[in-house]
Amino acid sequence: MTSPAMNDWNKGIIDEFRANEGRVGGPFEGAPMILIHHVGAKSGTERVAPLVYFPQPDGNMVIVASKGGAPTNPDWYHNLKANPKIDVEVGTETFPVVATELDEATRDELWVKIVEERPGFGEYQTKTTRKIPVFVLTREG
Repeated sequence: MTSPAMNDWNKGIIDEFRANEGRVGGPFEGAPMILIHHVGAKSGTERVAPLVYFPQPDGNMVIVASKGGAPTNPDWYHNLKANPKIDVEVGTETFPVVATELDEATRDELWVKIVEERPGFGEYQTKTTRKIPVFVLTREG
């Protein structure tokens, strides 16, 4: 469960993202950001999570379920597994995507590039025994 403090922090990032055409400052200065609209696996409630993403040459986007290296996956991980068709906000655009968790071999290959680009994700992996999941978001239509 996400804490009230985390919800407030995320809300601030979401508000900044929407006010600045998808750009935010602070620890995310210069990082490509995305807002994922995910539906609660148990509640059915739509939630929004701000995440760093990795644009791919084929137009897909990659997101990482790091949760800062916590021992459990973020809530949105379970929601995407249950309801993989979601909407995302990138810049000023909102569109539907399908979220697919990468298989281990594909994830491991891409992980090297993720850590090269954003070393913090490598640090998160050292904090947990779970293998941090990676999703590819494919635009629908």
